Amino acid sequence: QVHVAESGGGSVQAGGSLRLSCTTSEASNCVAWFRQVPGKEREGLGSLTGDGSRLWYGDSAKGRFSISQDSAKKTVYLQMNRLTPDDTAMYYCAAVRRGYPTAYRCYEFLKADKNWGQGTQVTVSS
Repeated sequence: QVHVAESGGGSVQAGGSLRLSCTTSEASNCVAWFRQVPGKEREGLGSLTGDGSRLWYGDSAKGRFSISQDSAKKTVYLQMNRLTPDDTAMYYCAAVRRGYPTAYRCYEFLKADKNWGQGTQVTVSS
């Protein structure tokens, strides 16, 4: 089982940017980012599989967020731009060793697997 650790959260004003990091305990070919607000379901933001060329983004992330990886560091990043107060949430990542034919299949597996890290808090003020 791959263990993950999220970092990079913090407080930022609306319109600002943050880059979150997901560091994995071993090389992972499927990594996804999620977020959750208390009282709401966990929301999928995006995923990456294979060599990083296959990506999927959820509706909330399209056009503002991007996922990239540094394989040597076993780290996947979530770059978040043009943040709004609605982006305030705890952000989580999950990972698994195997790859998937599509990034969406990767996301579906990790959503069901529920092997999250501790999360990193993002707070966006208006």
